[in-house]
Amino acid sequence: MPVPVPQQRAVPAAETTHGAGLTLLVIEDDPAGTFAVPELSSTAGARIRVRTARNLTEAGRLLTDDVDCILLDLDLETAALPAGARDGEPGRPDGLAALKHVLRIAPRHAVLALTAEDDAERAAEAVRVGAQDYLFRDELDGRLLSRAIRYAVERKRADTAQHQLTESRLRAQENARLERGLLPTPLLDGSDLAFAAHYRPGRSRALLGGDFYDTVRTPDGTVHAMIGDVCGHGPDEAALGVELRIAWRALTLAGLCGDALLSTLQQVLEHERQSEEIFATLCTVDIAPDGRRAGLCIAGHPAPLIARQGRAAHLLPYEDGGPALGLLPHARWPRRQVELGGSWSLMMYTDGLIEGRVGQEGTQRLGQDGMVAMVNGRLDQGLGGEALLEAAVTQVQELNGGELTDDVAVLLLERDEARIRRRGRSASRSRPGAASSASAQRPPL
Repeated sequence: MPVPVPQQRAVPAAETTHGAGLTLLVIEDDPAGTFAVPELSSTAGARIRVRTARNLTEAGRLLTDDVDCILLDLDLETAALPAGARDGEPGRPDGLAALKHVLRIAPRHAVLALTAEDDAERAAEAVRVGAQDYLFRDELDGRLLSRAIRYAVERKRADTAQHQLTESRLRAQENARLERGLLPTPLLDGSDLAFAAHYRPGRSRALLGGDFYDTVRTPDGTVHAMIGDVCGHGPDEAALGVELRIAWRALTLAGLCGDALLSTLQQVLEHERQSEEIFATLCTVDIAPDGRRAGLCIAGHPAPLIARQGRAAHLLPYEDGGPALGLLPHARWPRRQVELGGSWSLMMYTDGLIEGRVGQEGTQRLGQDGMVAMVNGRLDQGLGGEALLEAAVTQVQELNGGELTDDVAVLLLERDEARIRRRGRSASRSRPGAASSASAQRPPL
């Protein structure tokens, strides 16, 4: 049964104008009409406009976006509350039911609780429930009410801003955890190769961009490495890069390689991209179990850099590469055999590393030749692994004169044949029975 609305004053929802500053909605149901809003002071700050409602139903109609503060009489008759607004146990009505209802229907508004002076405990409880402040009816005057309204409005704004800031921080932390979880963990257990990677997204305050990479070792001992770049820099491109990386890992572990793998990846790209203009460059290498040779496939991507022991670093051949994924529907990507040698360092990278500007006027790009010379300089200093990648990216940024606008991903695979041999000899000596076996093979004196 609908709750009857009490008879309204001669002027329904009376509105008294004290200026065009703040708007106060007064909710009280004094049947005798003895309560009156004091004349509000306009000497400090914006002046205040007053609206009056006799019940919560009427207040709901007057609760427009321009209302800044609500003055609620805590003695509002419980019987006049809308259905669902009465709380408390049967026979023990909640003295703050009206306040709780107002807080539910006006979560963005400042609220002042109005009560009698001998009801201080309930007034304090009203603040704990969510009101910004309380006022005693018998002590109310214009100056006090004006100050309380402005205080409540500013406190509500501060609380709202703090709440939004907390939500933003929690969202940023959640996004950071999500993006960190999407970065790959190399699967190289059992491999003699050393691995290092450096990743720097171009988007401000992001951890993940459109660049992607991965490295896995299959059961036959082959090490597969990949690096790629989705055109664009937004979150959609970052998500697509993650999809391609995961698809590459699954296809690689399933045994695909070379053209068959890239053709399948192109199908994934065509189904997942937002528009037909989206494409991705890619470079893959598969390093034989002995670590001395590799297969190379390039899909519109910069060629890797190889540094062999005793020789300057240079780019691997890239003339036989195919187009970027997503450009031609029936493209092919030939696999080229490359001799690596005994000890080497193989660096794969995205174009963010070579497209930074250099020179005093900043009109010239670093390019692949500049990158090779820069890496050779760092190798001459004896750098390797993560230190080499960090130094290279830092120098590129310094040459650019500031932060790089494009995503940068670099990975490094290294093989040290001398170290592998030492490890093998150490392992053979530490095996149980190795000494007695050697003694058994020693000729008699």
